[in-house]
Amino acid sequence: MGQQLQVQSLQVDIVSDVVCPWCIIGYKQLMLALSSMPGEFDVAIHWHPFELNPQMPEEGQNLQEHLAQKYNSSPEQSQMARTRLSTLGESLGFTFDYFDGMRMVNTFRAHQLLHWAGEQGRQTELKLALFEAFFTRREDVNVPGVLATVAARAGLDGAEASLVLSDQRYAGEVRAQQQHWLDEDVHAVPTFVFQGQYIVPGAQEAEAFVRLLKRIQTRAA
Repeated sequence: MGQQLQVQSLQVDIVSDVVCPWCIIGYKQLMLALSSMPGEFDVAIHWHPFELNPQMPEEGQNLQEHLAQKYNSSPEQSQMARTRLSTLGESLGFTFDYFDGMRMVNTFRAHQLLHWAGEQGRQTELKLALFEAFFTRREDVNVPGVLATVAARAGLDGAEASLVLSDQRYAGEVRAQQQHWLDEDVHAVPTFVFQGQYIVPGAQEAEAFVRLLKRIQTRAA
């Protein structure tokens, strides 16, 4: 009889923003890597807050205008980037529906809701629902009513979600977590931290994640 494979506990901390396209791409690539190693890991994923645009006003900003200001990109460069993301997303089972008039929005409320969802054991469900809301459903993930609806979609209590947003009970903790990751020199997302020690910046391809996972296995043996 062959030796029984031992399942290894794997902690993955992901620092990201819900309006970051490469964050959902990176997550999908990680899932692809893990699916190629079935039954080898008992995975616990924790999402941590990062605001790409902490000064974004309530009304948001036109996405093309925002990208031109932030990255000095031309409309043609922005269109090429969106086409690339849409194609890559489709290959990973995620739909990017970029459209004329799309706006970048503030995400501090969304991060407060994610903190609460973590306490409810449904953080990943909410995170994925928020990615879908912003990139696929054309929803403004800064609007409290929209956020409550997205929370309900993710299996959470929509009424309680509204209360969490109105009383801002987690605002201080989210600000503290954001500062923690800035103090750890995380200034771009996504950033993945495996087992509290292996830091992987950016949306790596699945093969890169597989190599790291095998290294983690070897060092634990």
